Amino acid sequence: MTAEPTRSRARARAVADAVLYEGYLLYPYRANSRKNQSRWQFGVLGPAGAAGAGLGEDSELSAQCLLDAGGRTVLTLTVRFLQLQRRTVEDAGGAPVAEFVVDGRSWISWDEAVECEHSVGPLTLTDSSAPLSIPGGTEYEAIPGPDGSAAGRVVRHREHLDGEIQMSVERDERFVCLSVILRNTGAPATDQHDAIARSLIGAHVIAELDDGQFVSLLEPPPDAEAAVARCVQHRCFPVLAGPPGDHSIVLVSPIILYDHPEIAEQSEGPLFDSTEIDEILTLRVMTMTEEEKAQARATDQRAAQLIDRCDTMTPEALQRLHGVLRDPHADTAALIPEVPDGVDWWDPLADNAVRPDTDAILVGVVRVGNGTRVRLHPSRRADAHDLFYDGRIARVVTVHEDVDGQAHVGVVIEDDPAADLHEWYGRYLYFAPEEIEPLDSPRE
Repeated sequence: MTAEPTRSRARARAVADAVLYEGYLLYPYRANSRKNQSRWQFGVLGPAGAAGAGLGEDSELSAQCLLDAGGRTVLTLTVRFLQLQRRTVEDAGGAPVAEFVVDGRSWISWDEAVECEHSVGPLTLTDSSAPLSIPGGTEYEAIPGPDGSAAGRVVRHREHLDGEIQMSVERDERFVCLSVILRNTGAPATDQHDAIARSLIGAHVIAELDDGQFVSLLEPPPDAEAAVARCVQHRCFPVLAGPPGDHSIVLVSPIILYDHPEIAEQSEGPLFDSTEIDEILTLRVMTMTEEEKAQARATDQRAAQLIDRCDTMTPEALQRLHGVLRDPHADTAALIPEVPDGVDWWDPLADNAVRPDTDAILVGVVRVGNGTRVRLHPSRRADAHDLFYDGRIARVVTVHEDVDGQAHVGVVIEDDPAADLHEWYGRYLYFAPEEIEPLDSPRE
């Protein structure tokens, strides 16, 4: 396996993990918080008939997308979801309790989740289906008392899950239309608790092509627009999940995403909260009392890790969450010299570093500054007056940069009888670097 597919797969799975746990647990991350009484917001596939009976969610999601495929194209489908694990705390007599406290430590009854993953393929582009069977089980964990004996126990129980992934293909003009259906095939639920216990939670599909490409459904090429318009989605939407330029991986997501989504590099871990803003949620966690943090840690192991991460966050890591300043003009020509590193444009020191009469800018490989001869080619925001100077030869007098990072070259027309007068009182004509053609040889 080459490094590039590995990186693409890792990027797609990082986004898929965020989808898997979106809404898993909301701030303030405590079981007794009202917003955490109703959970599992996205991608829930309930048992057959649960939606119609008002006990749970619809049993399936389906998606159609286009492939630009050849004779050797193969497809791998990876189904991922959470299986509910019901954690019940029992006292020494075996009676279920909402909370059990021993030596200041709290155990809470709560619904956890276990990650499930099932891959099918590589598959040729023909109709096919595969069953999903996830075993249930029960596990026991003793709660030690002050003398080391069992004072109670934690019971973790998972129901058996059944499902099915179906794939069908058909031609649509020069493309292949791929249909994917993920379905919960479990028996009808008896009540709401049974329905969610036997649901596929956060369900999504990662589709990977070998020797073929997916077509973007958000920005299709002109010859695919009609075929894309015929694609139908139900409770999900397929997006290109690899880096820009990679069309080999699609994420069939129950959450609306754009093509080539990515996790912000500043984010050090999940916060689970819908539409999370890492900095705000981290600061809010830091304001929680020690008692509230203890309740969150007792609620869920992932919540405990989140609280610990926020508690030990360094000032540098917190500063990174504040945002990233990206220069939108990073690829444009810059002044020589530039404002020194660490000095803001409004700082008086910046004024000392910028001298329009001696500063210069590179146009191609030519250093353009005071005295450089150039030919004018007005284009950017040119008006009728500017066009009179098209093709004229001018002499550079000053070079400026505005607060947005745009460079402006001040010139006087070489054959203008009033050129000396214009230069004397600073009445220059201003052009962008791309509007001038240096006539002098390159100078260092």
